[in-house]
Formats: sequence, structure tokens, C-alpha cells
Amino acid sequence: MILLLFASSLVILHAEEPSIDQIWLGHRSHDPGKLVVNWISKEPGESIVRFGRTVNYKQEVRVANKTTLHHVEIPLAETGGVYHYSVHTGNQSSKGFTFKAYPKDVLRVAVVADWQGLPDLSAIKKDNVHLLLTAGDNIKNIHQLCGAGKKACVKPYLQLIERYPELFRSVPFMPVLGNHDKQIRQRGSKPPTQPVYDIEATAFRRFFELPGDEWKWHFDIPGFDIRFAALDLHHISDLGSTWQSSHPFGKDSEQFLWYEKLMNDKARKFIVTLYNERNGSMRAQARGAWHGMFRKGTIAITGFGHYAERAEVNGFPYYNTSLSGKGTHYPDGKSAFLKGEDSYILLTITKNPAKIAVEIKGLDGKVLDRKTYL
Repeated sequence: MILLLFASSLVILHAEEPSIDQIWLGHRSHDPGKLVVNWISKEPGESIVRFGRTVNYKQEVRVANKTTLHHVEIPLAETGGVYHYSVHTGNQSSKGFTFKAYPKDVLRVAVVADWQGLPDLSAIKKDNVHLLLTAGDNIKNIHQLCGAGKKACVKPYLQLIERYPELFRSVPFMPVLGNHDKQIRQRGSKPPTQPVYDIEATAFRRFFELPGDEWKWHFDIPGFDIRFAALDLHHISDLGSTWQSSHPFGKDSEQFLWYEKLMNDKARKFIVTLYNERNGSMRAQARGAWHGMFRKGTIAITGFGHYAERAEVNGFPYYNTSLSGKGTHYPDGKSAFLKGEDSYILLTITKNPAKIAVEIKGLDGKVLDRKTYL
């Protein structure tokens, strides 16, 4: 009897031990009052998130399924302060973690790009951001870890999450596509017979929960009168070949018409556009129509070049940022600031007065360039 009791206690203890630690947060809707909690479990099972304003949780969302890749959307009824949460699948569970609710006074958003080198992001942690965005190229490629042609393999994205566990389980993450995020075969010196990139971004859309089509999306934070718009633009010169990586972008394309409608909507004071193509190349497309649409917003940010840059064109600012910023410079003809340094962008949005401060920062936290837009 004693042995049986002891064995039972071991089973109970094992069931309560935290065994889920690959967790990331995001948004699948345009509503910041809803958050998606994502995780990987070792064994398939249902998806449960317990959460609340204290460690007592008091709220629970349960999705009846049998999977190892979990996406659960939870409602956030309050702003300011923190939420506590934990995730559960069968006998597997996580420790208790926290994330910040969106604030009431000052919103901080970080934008990174060219993440292949997986650098130290302590500076972003110190900035205490509420949201993390990208301007493309979040991984090296898909084929090296997964094998050629494996469109649905998410291993490279899981590797990214594992590199920054504390960041991803505490800050909502909304990535933007670059060509590296879609690469399922080696590129080579000339277009091969089979596609090098998965244009539909199967692995990316499987792993992340994002609004709309996911390969393009927008996200609003009405309390700060701001909208973020993500486009699928990179390697545009390869359109029509087996090197093609992005969706079409001509004036009759789905992407152009979607963005045009979005930019004609005056619902938000500030609009930040994100993509992964060279700014000068992109604004010249469709006889300058893309530039005309960008200018209806506040700023555009790309992760095309491996350097930090701010260009001013007809009074509109184009930014380039890169976590691997010591590469060859391809300066914009209208460059106002250019520096070969690893960088990210910090956006600080305030209400009274309504303004957005844009800082290009080094990974040591030093401010390299700063502008404010009203």
C-alpha cells in the first residue's frame, strides 16, 4: 500500500511539473483587446490558457483539439498593468508568466529586421516595449533545417522562439515577411527549374497567428490612434521567375488594391508601413503610385539593407533598420541619416499631444537618430 501511494504521488508530481516553455504571444484579429497565446507541447492534446490580473487567474479559455502546435485567443478586458497566465495541454503545463496590457499613456513599439544572426536583444528588453514588430527576414531560411521543398516545416521559427524565451512569452510579436522567411531551396546563381521560395509562406502562416491573410495584415491600437500595415514586398525584380518570393504588387494586384483601400481609410492619425524591399525601388513602382500611397501614412520601415538609414522624400520619411547592420551600403538617393551599425527602431507614441517619436537605436541602447512626427 505504501509503495502504491508513493508511486501515485510521483505521477501527480510529474503531472504538475512545468514541461512547456516554448511560448510566444501575438494577435490574430485587428482588436488589441484580444491576444493569442501560442505554444508547442511534446504530446498532442487540448489547448488551455488560464489567466487573470493576479496569480489566481480566475479566467480560462479552452480549445478542444488534439495538436502539438497551439493557438488560443484570450480576451483582455482592461488596459494598463500586467496579466498573469499559464498554458496547459493534458498533463503538460508551463510555469506562470506575465505580459503587459496595452498602456493608457505611452505606447512603446520596437521594430527589428534581418534576424538571421540571433543577436543579443537586451536593449529592447530595457526599453520595456508593449509590442514587437519586424520588417522581414526573421530566419535564415527553411530548407537548411527542414530539407528542400518542405513548405510547412516550422523548425526555424521554433529556433527563433527558443533563442529569446523571456521576450516572446511577455511581448506580443507580429512579424512581416522577407524572402528568407519563404526560402525552401538553395537559391543558386540562376533560376532553377523548381521554385526557390514558397510564395504563400506556408510555414510562417502555420506558426504565427496574424490578422487577415497573414502574409499581409494590419493592426490598429485605437487608444493611440495608430495603425500598422504589413506588406509582402521583397526581391521584386524576381517576379515571374522561379526566384519569385513576394506576392504580385502591380496596380491591379490583390496586394496593391488592399493597401490602397487601407490607406484611403482615414480612421487613424498615424500609419506605419512595414515591408522588406529597398525603399527607392519600391516607391518607384507603378509609376510612383506606391510612393503616393506610402505618403498617406506617417513613416515606412524596411529591413532590406544591412545598415541604419532615414531618407526624406517629398517630406515623407523612409527608414531602414537591420540587426545585422554592418553590410554593404546601398544608400537612398535622399538619405538624411546613414550608419553601418546593428540597429532597431523604437517608436514611442503619446496621446497629449498626439505624436510619434522614432528612434534608430544601436544594440547597446544608444540613440543614433531621432525624429518626432505630429
